[in-house]
Amino acid sequence: MNIKFLLSTLGFILLINTVSAHNLYGEVYEYDLYFNGKLLDTTEVPKPVLKVNEPFTVRIDFKIYTKCELSVMLSEIEKNNFYVITGSTQKMNIYTGDVVENNSVKSYEWTVAPTESWAGGSLPIDLVYQINDFETGKILVNNGFTIAYPSISTEYYEGETPTSGKQPVSETEPSPTSASTPAFTFVGAISVLALTFALFRR
Repeated sequence: MNIKFLLSTLGFILLINTVSAHNLYGEVYEYDLYFNGKLLDTTEVPKPVLKVNEPFTVRIDFKIYTKCELSVMLSEIEKNNFYVITGSTQKMNIYTGDVVENNSVKSYEWTVAPTESWAGGSLPIDLVYQINDFETGKILVNNGFTIAYPSISTEYYEGETPTSGKQPVSETEPSPTSASTPAFTFVGAISVLALTFALFRR
């Protein structure tokens, strides 16, 4: 595919997402982000240098102000670049769904490690979420962002790897219905752009 055409198409998608989305942050929800236990500024993207199989932890605490259905997943652009050791979902790119009461907090956490597939390069790992009105099923929020942008070395991690952990949410991983399946998000377009440039720079 012609790279100029790809970038032009993605630019158009980004424009549509930017001008059409109504930001309900602070009205319907807020969140706190953590990387390896450290509270982050919401505009901060950690860029750790990791060895192959070296674990790291990401967490998001949602503060929900209206009763809703909340769907969340940890996402990667290609398959098998990261794997979940323990977490709110057992695999990458799989949604977990919960009914969340108003004025409550819901937490999601994953311990993840990079595989050797992208050794010697950098690749984003994204958190994607959708909030649906509990009564009507209407999509209130469909969004996401890069929660970490690791660089993976060609060395292999030899330390201890966690094998179990207490999860903050239920272990159920329902398949989203057509009414609640999150659509292509802003972060998806950003991630594709990042991967495109990474492939040409690699």
